[in-house]
Amino acid sequence: MSNCIEITALQKTFGTKTAIADISLQIKEGEIFGLLGPSGAGKTTMIKMLTGELNKTAGDIRVLGSTPDKFHQTSFKSQIGLLSDNSVLYERLTVYDNLKLFAKLYNAPLNRIDEMLEMIDMLDAKKKVVSKLSKGMKQRILLAKALIHRPKLIFLDEPTSALDPGNVAQIHRVLQKLNEAGSTIFINTHNMEEATTLCDRVAFLHEGEIKECDTPENLRYQYSSHMFYVETFDGEIIQLPNESESADKIASLIKTGTVKAIQTDNPTLGDIFIKITGKELV
Repeated sequence: MSNCIEITALQKTFGTKTAIADISLQIKEGEIFGLLGPSGAGKTTMIKMLTGELNKTAGDIRVLGSTPDKFHQTSFKSQIGLLSDNSVLYERLTVYDNLKLFAKLYNAPLNRIDEMLEMIDMLDAKKKVVSKLSKGMKQRILLAKALIHRPKLIFLDEPTSALDPGNVAQIHRVLQKLNEAGSTIFINTHNMEEATTLCDRVAFLHEGEIKECDTPENLRYQYSSHMFYVETFDGEIIQLPNESESADKIASLIKTGTVKAIQTDNPTLGDIFIKITGKELV
């Protein structure tokens, strides 16, 4: 599987402030990749460089085989979709007219509008004026707008921030469908549950540097103390190491019917980030 994004020794400074410091990273085609970090970590700066909105200070970038000098070309822009804080809708227009405008901009067939609205479960809202929609519904329309031309690569900057669980679940279902159909997704988030649910791999970004990069499962195992916690019906918590010698003890507890639950101590991605950086993902 070839790389969709290749980043080598990338740096971005604003005056004396370093936003991105010497990052090297490869993202494969068909991957859902999560860049995790708190506000101000450099996540949005990264997306802006990968989409041509910001120039790099140093290093090399290649996205879909193109270098930054090609990012302004229609042939490049037609292959990417972007949902960010700068994404907007025309509040006075209907949902359908908003998507019609962007479909024409990307030379996408108009019959794709209903297809996208059905995908985000908003087909019955296509004649509604955007100003009358809830925040969650607007975010789903913005997602449809970013996907109307079926991009190969999708950039999402905090796509579910401050949304209710129902809208979050709907957006996650759409992204998983798109990924199954072959789209590569690059997502910025500080939502660790979202990253664990969606991402094939994640990278922790802190003060402009990548601190860890792996699958959520591998990271959680790596930072675990590898203990079993057995809770009995009497409320006792028995700690046992994840070793073969513990098998007989656990089996004995199960046979006597005293086991209420067995858990491992694999930490959450949020726990790992705090352990690495000393800061919370907020």
